[in-house]
Order: sequence, then C-alpha cells, then structure tokens
Amino acid sequence: MAIVRHKQPLLRRFVMYWVDHLRQAFASLGELWRNPLASLMTLAVLGVSLALPSCFHVLLKNAELVEGNWQNSSQISLYLRKDLPEQNIQELKQRILLYPEVASVTYMNRDEALKEFREISGFGDALDYLDSNPLPPVLSVIPDPRWQNPEGAAELLAKLENEPGIEQGKLDLQWLTRLQGIMNLLRHTITGIAVLLLSAVLLIVGNTLRLNILNQRSEIEVLKLVGATDAFIHRPFLYTGIWYGVIGGMLAWWLTEVMVIWSEGVVKELAGLYNSHFRLVGMGGIDGINLILLGALLGLIASWFSVHRHIRDIEPS
Repeated sequence: MAIVRHKQPLLRRFVMYWVDHLRQAFASLGELWRNPLASLMTLAVLGVSLALPSCFHVLLKNAELVEGNWQNSSQISLYLRKDLPEQNIQELKQRILLYPEVASVTYMNRDEALKEFREISGFGDALDYLDSNPLPPVLSVIPDPRWQNPEGAAELLAKLENEPGIEQGKLDLQWLTRLQGIMNLLRHTITGIAVLLLSAVLLIVGNTLRLNILNQRSEIEVLKLVGATDAFIHRPFLYTGIWYGVIGGMLAWWLTEVMVIWSEGVVKELAGLYNSHFRLVGMGGIDGINLILLGALLGLIASWFSVHRHIRDIEPS
C-alpha cells in the first residue's frame, strides 16, 4: 500500500504537467483570434516570407532534375579505328564497363552511325553519292554520377584514350563547366536569399511577441506578485510563437503549391519546344512537413529570445 501511495502522486503530477501544457497551448491558439485582423496580417507576412525560400527550393529541385536529365552532356564519344574487328570492339566495350568511373557503354557500328548522321544532318541525298561509309564505329560512354563533373570526366577521357583501338575521344568540357557553374550559382544565390528571408521570420515573430508582452504587462506583474514561476509566465508566449510558425508554414506550403500549379502550363509549353516531357515537381509531403517544422522551430527560437529579453525587465511596482 505504501508503494501505491507514492506512485499515485508522482503519476498525477506527470499527467497534470502535460495537461497543463496542452491547456496553455490551446489557450495561446485562442489568443490569436482575440485580435483576428492583427493576427491574420502577421500570419500572411510569415506565410509569404516562408513561401519565397520554399519556392526557391522547388526551383532548385526542378533544376537538379533537369541537370540529371542532361547527363548525356558528360557523354564521352570514343571513335574507333575503321578496320577494328567486331570481336575486338566487343572486348573493348566489356573492358571499359569494368572501369569504376563508367556507368554505361553504348556501341554504334558504322552503318548505325551513318544512319543517325543522315537523319540529323540534313545531307541525306548528298550521302547517297559516297562510294563508302566514311564514319568510324563509336562507343558512347556515360560516366558514373561521381565522375560527371568537368575534372572527373576529363580524367576518365585521358584514361580511355590509352585503350588500344581508339583513335580519338571527344568530350564537351566547356558545356560541362558552364552547366556546373550555373548550378553552383543557383545554389549559392538561393541559400543567401533563404537565410535573409528566414531571418525576417525571426524578426517578425520576435517583434510581434514583444508587442504582446507589452500589451499584457499588467497581467504579467500580477502573476509575478502572486508567485507565478517564470516557466508558467513564459509558456503561453512560447506556444504563441510556435503557432505563428506552424500556421505560417502551412500557408507557405499552400502558396508554393499554388505557384507550381500556376507555372505548370508555361513550363509545359517551354518543354514542348525542346521536345521534352519535363513536368514541374512540387514540394511533396515530406518537404511540406519539413517546412512546417522549420516554421515552428523559427517561431520557438524567436519567441524564446523575445520572452527572456522583455519579461525579465517587467517587475511589479
């Protein structure tokens, strides 16, 4: 019986601790609707501030998908000797496939090369007057993703050109360098803009809670007079900051998806001009939840600094 008497108060305190947290959390949510116009304006600003970096994130994600679809830009073309026997070509292909830097190898014999050249060059009638096929057999090598950067592709090309039977290797390094430079510029620009906008979220939430604390100064003084703990006084404001972040993140998610849907038609039309079936990809569930969690974290950080800075200065007169 003595064990039961000791466990019940401990269990009751544990349950009441979380019940008190839930009560204050929902009470702070209701506090937002006491001043609906001011709260909605703040939430709108937070939603737009979070939507801008999330839109940039979607832009970067789609750009990386396009970059992945352009992996043939790092394709290495190996032109073989015209008199190289078919058996030797197959052995060479299998040997290149064993390279750890190589993802795939495609073989195109001389007849296939001439057919492809006829289709894309526009000189079909002129080619009929040739006495023989002037084109060599070709091996098209796609590097492993880890080697699709300019330095890795150039190193792989140098190794492949040492293989017997290869007359010449070709790789458009300038295009690869430009593509990598564009993607790096896009990543750095988006990161910088995102940091600025997320800092704006911290300032908006912090300033909003500062005004709330000043408006409730007399209530805070009374709570301190009756002996309320600092945690009890701080908790509602902390939950308010979290609610600002959560609702702002949900609004930002919705705005981002609206922007994706709105831009989808234009992107589809542009992709059609390049005979591409590319479609915009939205945030998705995981990115959306991460955005809401990020908003909640920013709201908590901003509210924590604001609460500890301003409530500490309030003392009963």
